[in-house]
Amino acid sequence: MRMPRSSSVRTVVLLAGVLLLATSCGWSLWDNPMTTVRPQSDFGRAIDGLFMLISWTTLVIFIAVEAALLFVCWRFRDRPGAPIPKQIHGHTALELSWTVAFAVVLLIIGIPTIKIIFKTQEAPAATALRVEVAGKQWWWEFKYPGLNIATANELHLPVGQAVAFHLNAPDVIHSFWIPRLGGKRDVVPHRVNQLVLTPEAVGEYPGQCAEYCGMSHANMRFRVIVHPKDEFDRWVKSQQAPPVESADPLAQQGKTLFTQSACVGCHTITGISGGQVGPNLTHFGSRASLAANMMANTPDNVARWVENPEHMKPGARMPNLGMKGEQSKALAAYLLSLK
Repeated sequence: MRMPRSSSVRTVVLLAGVLLLATSCGWSLWDNPMTTVRPQSDFGRAIDGLFMLISWTTLVIFIAVEAALLFVCWRFRDRPGAPIPKQIHGHTALELSWTVAFAVVLLIIGIPTIKIIFKTQEAPAATALRVEVAGKQWWWEFKYPGLNIATANELHLPVGQAVAFHLNAPDVIHSFWIPRLGGKRDVVPHRVNQLVLTPEAVGEYPGQCAEYCGMSHANMRFRVIVHPKDEFDRWVKSQQAPPVESADPLAQQGKTLFTQSACVGCHTITGISGGQVGPNLTHFGSRASLAANMMANTPDNVARWVENPEHMKPGARMPNLGMKGEQSKALAAYLLSLK
């Protein structure tokens, strides 16, 4: 029976559409800032190499199995007057061959996997930059104990230097993930996990919590900025220095509000307060974003955040302090002056 012409056309169009979508998906994965197929660290390259080895191996198996299936379907298809094919009940050589073949496949995949597991669990070199990462509901704290620096939701790293992340969580399980740099490690209460990698390209890379941790899990983001070595050194010096305040009257009014409100109990500003509950705000004005990389760090956004954190970020732990109008604008002016 011949297929109607309209049906043939629909089939061709459908297949072309599927091919186009598959191609688009491939380019989207390649260009996506959260892609894992363009690794920019030694750790990422190791994982990507293992992934490609498994992908090509399984592709070869898929093609071989499908080719055999199609051949059998064609060779033993039902035809008028054709006898029933010879029935085979057990074939020792065939059974041995596919058992050995798949054992070899497991070795091809298993040996590199074990090697990479051990390699990525090695102790960091003495020259590695230590960064202590705390995943909190719903933001990230980064401390550089050797440099006496603490920041939030912005991770600055030098290119070409190994970085040892020490990961912990004071509340619930999170997962620290920087897709382009590779690696995904659970951040578990009462335990310190470790991740070591070396950034290989200057740039900015988004990060994300990859373990459901509550209402604002999807909003628990961060930015990774990889600098040339000299630029990273300048950033370190700027973070180690006391914050530079503005003499603007509105900013000074905001400073007074900060010191006289509950802000001092939750946030640290060097020389002003030492709260440990919320993010360190010592150099808040030098950050490009706020609320765990949800929005740009602008006066309007900071004022709106101060007025109603829960509205800006569902589940935010920062309380509504009842600041409105000029008060929130003054506090925003002060915080943004902290460079």
